Amino acid sequence: MNLHRGMALLTALLMFPQMVETLYSPALTDIARHFSVTAQDAGWTLSLYFFGFAVGVLFWGWICDLLGRKPALLLGLLCYAAGAVAALLTSHFMLLLVARMLAAFGAATGSVVTQTVLRDRFNGSELARIFSFMGIALAVSPALGLWLGGMIVSAAGFEGVFYLLAGLAIALLAWSAWQLEETRPSLHARQGVVTVMWRLLRDMQIWRATGLVAMFNISLFSYYSQAPFLFQTLGFGPAAFGLTGGVLALGSLAGAQLNHILMKRSLSAKALLNLASGIGLVGSVGIWLLMHSIWFLAPMFLVMVAFSMAIPVVLSTALGAYADCRGTAGALFGFAYYLLIGFGLMVSGWGQQLGITLVVCAVGIVLVGWRYRGS
Repeated sequence: MNLHRGMALLTALLMFPQMVETLYSPALTDIARHFSVTAQDAGWTLSLYFFGFAVGVLFWGWICDLLGRKPALLLGLLCYAAGAVAALLTSHFMLLLVARMLAAFGAATGSVVTQTVLRDRFNGSELARIFSFMGIALAVSPALGLWLGGMIVSAAGFEGVFYLLAGLAIALLAWSAWQLEETRPSLHARQGVVTVMWRLLRDMQIWRATGLVAMFNISLFSYYSQAPFLFQTLGFGPAAFGLTGGVLALGSLAGAQLNHILMKRSLSAKALLNLASGIGLVGSVGIWLLMHSIWFLAPMFLVMVAFSMAIPVVLSTALGAYADCRGTAGALFGFAYYLLIGFGLMVSGWGQQLGITLVVCAVGIVLVGWRYRGS
């Protein structure tokens, strides 16, 4: 596989789970109206998505060690497309939830399999640089997703979003079938899931990494699930909410670029994480104070800076001791943090208090991050 074309595909695959969720987010108000459900109920389509995603991460991680990286990826994308089509065809809200969980189960392959392929090909500081580079590329996905979602919902309703989601999955399926090469070592000594799980459970580094990834993502996806209704309260529609992706993208770009600069100056992963935690805390408090004004978007910029700085650091350092079982360890790691994200979004959805959710997560990040080794 040509390195540059291969990295383009891997970047697109890594962007896929995040982009399809930001693309879906502007449709929440239209879904609530169409199915005659509350904002909290509509938010369940996002929180339950992460439960399906968690199970998918576990399953596809196991499959990518058992059958190979490429078969796991292709089957997962096929599942996502089927879930998107099912969501498009259903007329019952409960069936929509089931379809969303099926889609999430498939989308998980874009996260766990792609990260496994990257860990197969790179390691150490080189892997950290790759994750940092991809962080810059990933910065455009919230903006693109929210903008596209807002425009499509305004023009064609939530049905138009599901058409696009299915189309994206099919396009990635074709691209991957054509270009992705298998990276699983030919003499791959697989450890049992229980053996790897026991190693992870005894590793406090993994516990801290799981908590950090979960809390950063709960902060971000609480915005995606609650902000559409907050914008509605402030008198703005889906298209206006979609445009806020620009603010998030600028924050992501700034964080990824700052990360890149500081890594070139040999700042330690631990120091980068502590800096990101502090920035996130300042931004979260600012959102809490400005919740009833459109100006809450300004501190949301800081939350995105923190997210883009911290996530590459944690993902590139968490599984350094598990080179002998990358797929299974990555799957169990992902299963744990996506399960926590799902629970966190359910809890935050009950209160619909975005500012409080972000402050609680930010304080937790500071406390856990202080103990994280970052190596």
